[in-house]
Amino acid sequence: QVQLVESGGGSVQAGGSLRLSCAASKLTVSPYCMAWFRQAPGKELEWVSGINSGGGSTYYADSVKGRFTISRDNAKNTLYLELNSLKTEDTAMYYCAKARRSTVVAMAPENLDDYKTRGQGTQVTVSS
Repeated sequence: QVQLVESGGGSVQAGGSLRLSCAASKLTVSPYCMAWFRQAPGKELEWVSGINSGGGSTYYADSVKGRFTISRDNAKNTLYLELNSLKTEDTAMYYCAKARRSTVVAMAPENLDDYKTRGQGTQVTVSS
């Protein structure tokens, strides 16, 4: 079973930037699409961004498009999310997730179970 460990979260002021990392271990994730989700207090889990296995195709939620950038380094078995122009509404726990099958696509999933393998999360707090 793959282990996913997120890092890089923190507290920043609005307009600031962070870079999240997600290190995978016990399984090579290069054949799988990967994604970032987030969950704010009292809200449902929200898909943020997805990337295909090779890293050449990326997808974003409208709320983060143009501000966040997803990438991956398959040689390092690591996923990244660069967060720029942060807003207070970006405050949430951020989770990386692995597609449960190599046939699952990188776009926003219709079934969250397709990305049920997730890490413990890293907290991002944006203050005004």
